[in-house]
Amino acid sequence: MQSPFSLAGKKGLIVGIANDKSIAWGCAKAIRQAGAELAVTWQTDKALPHVQPLFDTLQAPIQMQLDVTQPAQMEAVFERIRNEWGRLDFVIHSIAFAPKQDLHGRVIDSSVEGFLQAMDISCHSFVRMARLAEPLMTEGGSLLAMSYLGAQEVVPHYGIMGPVKAALESSVRYLASELGEAGIRVHAVSPGPIKTRAASGIADFDHLIAENAQRAPLGDILDINDVGTLSAFLVSDGARAMTGSTVYVDGGFNILN
Repeated sequence: MQSPFSLAGKKGLIVGIANDKSIAWGCAKAIRQAGAELAVTWQTDKALPHVQPLFDTLQAPIQMQLDVTQPAQMEAVFERIRNEWGRLDFVIHSIAFAPKQDLHGRVIDSSVEGFLQAMDISCHSFVRMARLAEPLMTEGGSLLAMSYLGAQEVVPHYGIMGPVKAALESSVRYLASELGEAGIRVHAVSPGPIKTRAASGIADFDHLIAENAQRAPLGDILDINDVGTLSAFLVSDGARAMTGSTVYVDGGFNILN
């Protein structure tokens, strides 16, 4: 009997690998090691040389460019998956963006354009992926998005990403409700602060890392592999009775006042 935690035979899409420090890369490594076959994407031509060696390590048969603000590119990715695999078992969405001026300023001073761009890329692109994935998940599946504690609490310097991630977590709950009948499970994964290229845009981020390591019940400093192993579990059959949750992987920091 195959272990419920094995991903052998499963096929999934991972969006957000930018380099070997990316949370998406931690997910890809763990999930590939568990036996799944992966489709992966890169955002721009400039990024491709940095991620191609990683894609080769994964032996990913489907590798495509994807800028989520370009509807034709997103549709092309799912169409290729349909043509080559005929089905999809999971999607991991690990992308977020906010213009620096809006991210570093007060929420009350954020521009309409910056707020909408952050919401589109960081939240609604996940909804769009879910819509495209749904008809391919004929035997059920899993959808994961990456969040952060700033969705639930005010975190210094997190700015407009707090409201945006709150919208993402709410979207996860609504998608879980709507897709449950089809056996599709939806979760937000909420890691503690990890040094990634995306996180470097947040002011005083090193302080958040140090505080998490100092105060979290389990202490220590998190890394992308902690997120990867959790994500591998959530897309496995071992998590078949779970959906609609925000699952923290932060050493327990989220329980503190």
